[in-house]
Amino acid sequence: MMQLARAIHFDESDQNVFASPARTGEWCISGGFEFSNWEEADLTGKQRQAFANGWMGLETGGRATFVAVTKIEEGELATLTNLLAAHFVSYYGAPNADTARPVAEEELAHMADLCADHAPNTLLTVMRELTDAGVKESYRAIEAQDAGLEQFAIHVTDD
Repeated sequence: MMQLARAIHFDESDQNVFASPARTGEWCISGGFEFSNWEEADLTGKQRQAFANGWMGLETGGRATFVAVTKIEEGELATLTNLLAAHFVSYYGAPNADTARPVAEEELAHMADLCADHAPNTLLTVMRELTDAGVKESYRAIEAQDAGLEQFAIHVTDD
């Protein structure tokens, strides 16, 4: 079973802190590549918040503070790979989707690795900092029973 993570919101704060918030339930990845050429001067206002702790939604390109680990089906993964490859063409100048696909697969594999050892509904947060070597990311997991998530969890069925 493969797992990725979906954006989850407990209140309206993401609507206020991110220039473009991710949609609840949207599949997310770290998206740290967006900041690879950033410098301290770029880290102002809502962009600073996206840099500091925003997961990237794969459908909207928006950001979320929390994601919840969830099982993903193979067909969904293929769709997300195509979405991300198209994003790389549209926003990062990749010559075409075929060229961008291996990078998209790598980003999704990285996210799957982050989610692999966690129970479904585990919350994940990301923290980023600029270092001399570039962007450094660290992650934190909050187990579902610790967070009392049953009332918030997104359950997807195959019907």
